[in-house]
Amino acid sequence: MESVWGVGGLVLLRDSVEWEGRSLLKAFVKKSALCGEQVHILGCEVSEDEFREGFDSSINSRLVYHDLFRDPFNWSQAGGALPGGPLGALRALCKRTEPGPVTIALDSLSWLLLHLPCTTLCQALCALSQQHSPLGGSPPVEPVRVLGLLHMELHGPGPMGALSSLAQTEVTLSGTAGQALAHILCQRPRQHPTHQTQCFSILPDFSLDLQEGPPLESQPHPDPHIPPVEPTTHLTFNLHLSKKEREAKDSLTLPFQFSSEKQQALLRPGPSQATSNIFYEPDVYDDLDQEDPDDDLDV
Repeated sequence: MESVWGVGGLVLLRDSVEWEGRSLLKAFVKKSALCGEQVHILGCEVSEDEFREGFDSSINSRLVYHDLFRDPFNWSQAGGALPGGPLGALRALCKRTEPGPVTIALDSLSWLLLHLPCTTLCQALCALSQQHSPLGGSPPVEPVRVLGLLHMELHGPGPMGALSSLAQTEVTLSGTAGQALAHILCQRPRQHPTHQTQCFSILPDFSLDLQEGPPLESQPHPDPHIPPVEPTTHLTFNLHLSKKEREAKDSLTLPFQFSSEKQQALLRPGPSQATSNIFYEPDVYDDLDQEDPDDDLDV
């Protein structure tokens, strides 16, 4: 997991129905806050109270929360709503001018994909994660780390591939025998991609507990009370032959098989080695016309 804190850029947290990723996102948010970074939260899927739940007061005081959950499109025109909707909120985060490392957590990219075109979101993410020096000769702005939660079942290969091409790090959650696993793919510029699998657990206070040693490779033991699944159950063709089908198969004479007459003639020694015999067995589909033997040549 330490590779997530290498450099700035987009970090995709890919979760599923079996393995949710919001707890890991909150664990990363807490670690960024403890490192002294500025942490901005763009909340879309859950309320601010629900996202802050579990953090102590010292962590919550360091989080800058941008609430899109309550009024995403500013229909109420209340003073606390974000102007410009989701795209305006992303553009506002791009105008950061304060120095120091920054972490921006997007909860979630799936919600943004459902409300923004994929190309528009990708352009905003590029501008967000690749910020340069501000105008006016100010000191350079350090790279921004963008943490984006992505629900894999909700999107097709197009949006998933577009976001993967932008990400410097992808963390895909899965599990084996009740153990949570994080499959980490790092794609740094001018470097070979690196793969890593890490066992982890999330503590109640959203601290990240990394477990030592290689991940468990063994599959869970099957339940003896559950009957084994027959792999050929849902096939559109039959792999097994009945008794009549096997007898018909065994009695079938293939075109390339020699008849008993031909076998005896080949095995019987001839009167002279110079003589030879040609045996022709008509095929069932042969069309022999004695009046026009060259009919099949179309001449």
